[in-house]
Order: sequence, then structure tokens, then C-alpha cells
Amino acid sequence: MSNEDEKPKGVIEEILDKLGSLVAAAFGLVAALAWNEAIQTIFREVFGTQQAIPLMIGYAVAVTIIAVILTLIIARAVTKAKEASSKLGHRPN
Repeated sequence: MSNEDEKPKGVIEEILDKLGSLVAAAFGLVAALAWNEAIQTIFREVFGTQQAIPLMIGYAVAVTIIAVILTLIIARAVTKAKEASSKLGHRPN
């Protein structure tokens, strides 16, 4: 196998790693923002303005669960894509 065959494989794997990390970070941000809003609503309830606390907490929980599930699915897909990429790179000519 030549160096040219190895270089694209490494680039593809690195792109997949970064893509997986960015998507996971994006879902983490959405979950964090949902919890932020829920906590702000609790503070408004305790210190003044009344909001729908149960709905905000339910939303935060739902978004967190969805984010975790999608992150796991994406991580598995990235792993499978890496394995497929490795197999393609090691295919005999």
C-alpha cells in the first residue's frame, strides 16, 4: 500500500471524528439550554413571576433523553463508518 492510499483514509477518519464530536456538542448545547430555561423558570416561580415549571422540566428531560439517544446513534454510525473506511483501505488490489 502506498502513502497516497493511507493519507486519505486518515483524513476521512479525522473528519468523521470531528463531525461526531461537533454533532454531540450541538446536542449537548441544546440540552444545556433546555435545562437553563427550566432552572430560570424555577427561579421565577420562587422569586416572583409564575411560569409552567412542570412543562419546562419535562421539556428539559425530553431534550436531554433525545440528545443522549441521538449522540449514541451518531457515535455508533461513526464507528461503523470508520470500520468500513479501514476495510476499504486494506482491500487487496
